[in-house]
Amino acid sequence: MSGELEEITLRPIGFVRSEIKRRERRDASGTVAEIVLEPELTEALDNIDEFSHIIVIYWMHQSRRPAPTKVHPRYRKERSPVGVLASRSPDRPNPLGKTTVRLVGRNANVLTVRGLDAIDGTPVIDIKPYIPGLDAVADARVPQWMMEN
Repeated sequence: MSGELEEITLRPIGFVRSEIKRRERRDASGTVAEIVLEPELTEALDNIDEFSHIIVIYWMHQSRRPAPTKVHPRYRKERSPVGVLASRSPDRPNPLGKTTVRLVGRNANVLTVRGLDAIDGTPVIDIKPYIPGLDAVADARVPQWMMEN
């Protein structure tokens, strides 16, 4: 691959309704939110409620632009920064967020979920079912500083 990368255009499929109104660090594991999809995608949700969890991919629209190349991750006690791509910082070259959430229910084109850390009004890019055999890695390794929080 050589030369310039071509631009990609994404169209949101819906948006988030949440009690989280601004960017802040918080535990969202108990937060109940709604994902409101475009009405023409209602049929695309058929059978989604057979899954206990889904993966939500969203555009972190309140990220800093341009993104820094180094950040201080919240889990790292020492003050030396790491590369932004070695972190979960919301300030990224392409501010895509990904969260696995519990699917609480569905009503037509609206999904109710628990554990979504997205801000109210966040554009949703895609939804995928969580499949344990595909989405969990048994022998994953993380740096020691991630385990010290």
